[in-house]
Order: sequence, then structure tokens, then C-alpha cells
Amino acid sequence: MGTGLDLPLDEVLVGDCIETLRRLPPASVHAVFADPPYNLQLKGELRRPDDSLVDGVDDAWDRFDDLAAYDAFTREWLAECRRVLRKDGTIWVIGSYHNVFRLGTAIQDLGFWILNDVIWRKANPMPNFRGRRFTNAHETMIWAARGPESRYRFNYAAMKAMNDDVQMRSDWYFPLCTGGERLRGEDGAKLHPTQKPEALLHRVILSCTQPGEVVLDPFLGTGTTAAVAKRLGRRFIGIERDAGYAAAARRRLDMVEPLPEGAALSLPSKREQPRIAFGVLVERGLVPPGATLTDRHRRWKATVGADGTLRCGAATGSIHKVGAELQAAPSCNGWTFWFLETRDGRLRLIDELRQEIAAQGG
Repeated sequence: MGTGLDLPLDEVLVGDCIETLRRLPPASVHAVFADPPYNLQLKGELRRPDDSLVDGVDDAWDRFDDLAAYDAFTREWLAECRRVLRKDGTIWVIGSYHNVFRLGTAIQDLGFWILNDVIWRKANPMPNFRGRRFTNAHETMIWAARGPESRYRFNYAAMKAMNDDVQMRSDWYFPLCTGGERLRGEDGAKLHPTQKPEALLHRVILSCTQPGEVVLDPFLGTGTTAAVAKRLGRRFIGIERDAGYAAAARRRLDMVEPLPEGAALSLPSKREQPRIAFGVLVERGLVPPGATLTDRHRRWKATVGADGTLRCGAATGSIHKVGAELQAAPSCNGWTFWFLETRDGRLRLIDELRQEIAAQGG
């Protein structure tokens, strides 16, 4: 690899993304968010009826000579991102209809394992001024693990809690970056034509990392990924070839205050929680042998055995097996089916008792 950089944490690196990525150590980052050039072909949707340009996007800001050149560039930077990703890391790549299908092909060809495509539906999309197409009101994010063997992080419980205790879906509704969040130059014009909203990156970073983990953005622009990562207590590495954008990102980062310790934590996933068998509750006396468990409506009563099995009439076995058999169901989550009746007659879900043990470290 030649002379490499020590991991340049919490820095904005100015330079070509591929050359800079090659200098980073392998398996050194936990997550990547990439907003690569769209390779816009300017077929009319970016021009107003008077032929003026929309959002300052011009004919060359991210153009390549041909699709073969764009594909070669795409594969090169994606391969470097895969090299610097830890074994269990994940990558997010965002694109529009101009490039997202080419990105997806490259991602799969390089050995990444696609987990989701997430649609960012824009609350305030740019109109189609010529009226020749549907208004383009969304962008697509591809979320992929480094490989099919990766034990990737997904903060499922945190995403569900953020969504009012309903599973988070793969269609996200956010407005474009506007108002005070939008960075502008001295002339008042938008500093970057495709600055992403911080709310979008907040959800991305919160979904797949924990505080202290490293987030890499190889196309940092004006620093949205780095700013959100810093606020959420993550480490970041940003690469940006435009010195003006990099300077704006650094000024922006200087104004970011990290959240207080503990505020940026995500709820642990079930995979991260210690596995606690029902027998542990019996051994520790939280549900002593001979105790009676019942369902929420007190239809059935089961006696707890010394080995953690239940007996209810002819049904005998684990909390899950007995619960399923009594309901004539193919399966049952016994943790959320059975209750222990307290001395004052209240019902206490046995899963609450399990959580008490988990909070003590198992």
C-alpha cells in the first residue's frame, strides 16, 4: 500500500477520493456514506423554460467522458471503500435515476451484500419546468454490508422507537435542505447544489453505528455527514477534492456541539443483549419453582418446574412450547405471553423480569 496515513479521525482531507482512500489503513471504518457524482446528462430536466440552469448545476460539475469512464471511476472508489470497511461494516450510497442502477450493479459485482434500497421521498421536490416528465420527487439509497458473511449492525430497536414503536419502513419522507441549514456563499447563492438535509444523515448514522465508531464520507461536500456524525458522538473522516467546499465543511464543524454523553446512544439490538433463558429466572428466584404463570386474560394457569419447564394440564415443555400448544398455534413467544401474578394480585410480564437481569449484565 506504500506510505499510508494513520487513521485521520475527525479530519476533512482535501484531495482526490481514490488516491486518499488508498492511503487509509484497511478494515478501519465502521460505516461509509457516499453521495457520488450523479453523472448528469442534462436532458432538459435541469433547465428552466428560459434555458437558465437550476440550482447552479452546470454541464460539467460531475460529467464524465462516457458511461465507461463513469463505471470505471465508480468501481475504483467502491473497491477502496470496501477495503477500508471493517468486516462487519456497512455502506450507504445515494443516487438518482441517472446513476443509481449503475451504482447498484457495481456494488453487487464487487461483493457487497445489499440489505435495503431506501427511498428518500422529498417533501418539496424541484418542479419539472418543461412538463415533459413526471416530477422527480425521490432519490434512492442503497444500504449494503461488506459481504454476505458480515454480522452488520442494525439498530432496529432505535429505529422502531424513533418511529413511534412501529417498524421503520424503507421509504423516508424528508424535505430538501432549506432555510438556515442551507449553506450559502457571500453572494447569497447556495454554496453546494446537492447539500443533503441533516435529518437524512441523522437517521442513516443512527441506524447502523454506535458512539465512538468511525463514519467515512468520500464525497464530503460541505460536510453534512461529518457534522451529524460529530453531533451524534461518532468519529468521522471526510474526503473532498474541492478546497472551497472543504473549507466550508471545516467552518461548519467548528460550530457543531456533540450531544451530552449518553444522549447519542442507541437502544441495543436483541443480538447484542445477553441471552437469558427462562431457567435463569427460576434459578435466581424471580419465578420460583412451583409458581403459577397465567396469560393476560387468565384463561390458562401453568405451574413452573424446577428445570424451567411449565405444566398446564397435559401440556408440558418450555414457556414457548406450552403457550403455542394451549393456543393451538404454530409458535408462541412465551416471554410476552406469560405473566407472574404478584402477591397483591397484579400481573407482571415475565419479559420484564428478564430485562431486569439483562440490565445487571446477565
